Amino acid sequence: MQTIYNSKVKETLYTEKLKNGLTVMCIPKKGVQKKYIIWGTHYGSIDNKFIVPGETEPIEVPKGVAHFLEHKMFEQENGKNSLDVLTSIGVSANAYTTNDHTAYLYECTDNFYEALDEFMDYVQHPYFTDENVEKEKGIIGQEISMYDDYPDWKVYLNCLEAMYNTHPVKLDITGTIETISHINKEILYKCYNTFYNPSNMCLVVCGDFKPEEILDEIEKRLINKEQNGEIKRIFEEEQEDIVKEKVEQTMNVSKPILTIGIKCKAPTPKERVKTQLAIEIILNMIFGESSNLYKELYHEGNIFEVPSLSYEFAENYAHILITTNANNPEEVYEKFKAKVQEINENGLNKEDFERIKKMIYGEYIKQYNDVTDIARMFLSDFMKGINSFDYLEEIEAVDLNLVNQVFKDNFQPQKMVLSVVK
Repeated sequence: MQTIYNSKVKETLYTEKLKNGLTVMCIPKKGVQKKYIIWGTHYGSIDNKFIVPGETEPIEVPKGVAHFLEHKMFEQENGKNSLDVLTSIGVSANAYTTNDHTAYLYECTDNFYEALDEFMDYVQHPYFTDENVEKEKGIIGQEISMYDDYPDWKVYLNCLEAMYNTHPVKLDITGTIETISHINKEILYKCYNTFYNPSNMCLVVCGDFKPEEILDEIEKRLINKEQNGEIKRIFEEEQEDIVKEKVEQTMNVSKPILTIGIKCKAPTPKERVKTQLAIEIILNMIFGESSNLYKELYHEGNIFEVPSLSYEFAENYAHILITTNANNPEEVYEKFKAKVQEINENGLNKEDFERIKKMIYGEYIKQYNDVTDIARMFLSDFMKGINSFDYLEEIEAVDLNLVNQVFKDNFQPQKMVLSVVK
């Protein structure tokens, strides 16, 4: 196995790409009781149009298939539900779908290898019938309706729809009741066989493991499957311009919720880590807990909590999101834009930059305290072509000149949108 040691957190990553293409990662944590495993496929909600390896014609599937497939994977031909089986032996299991990947996971202190039998069995043996697919449509339909009533989700989704013209990142991960009505077992098997190939997957374990031993146990449970080659993903070309600057919806909320979105250019593979770090620093300088803007709005009684700050990106999209509650969302938005204009004219404050950079570095260090954070971080970063240790190594090279340049490249007023739920 290849080993990568990071002296800053004194952790070692053991990784190997198996003959079938599966990447296995192990981050041992000696003496830690909890064990965590996560198995992900590079297949998310945006992957609706693609060419299967070995074929020439593109396939377009209904929106929501990746999430639908995640739901159906637990149901087995023997009539059991693998989630129930895992729960019955004392492990906490779950799954999730994002824009760019789907993951299956469990954590436990005991019965790890007994759980591994069930875990690796159900992920490798899908079972779809006309009847169980139809039944699932009703269950997911209820989930879609539930999210339609969830203000925090709607303010987020409305923001994406205001930013993006055609890119599927703007669509609900679950799809819609109309789109999932077109899903059948043939579509599910087609997507499973295309995207759940080992060469498109990564498995990460973290806990008190001996890397060679856990790799052995994983290989024992893998079915014989060959690599299927590169999947060609197809996306319409996205315009640089936003769709509209402001979107508003009325729902049952005690205080208005707002999300400020900024549409960015997707960073190149070499730029991803430094851009992520730079934008995290910038967001905390502008609107973090110690920022002047946050303090001003808090003391005015306009906002009451530190905003959620995030930067999301993949190979062909990127955006910034700032979410909080406010009595007057328009005023928050205008003051944010004024602050951006001020920084455009004067640059970022050097002392604030140095302080926030240290804070961000500390946050990355803290993630290595918990096996859950470690495993999920390494999987998520792997899907973006990043080794998680890179953030610890490259932050030293993130200086004020770079951060000012990233600011100018990304914080452009004409790319900003305001989404409000009143």
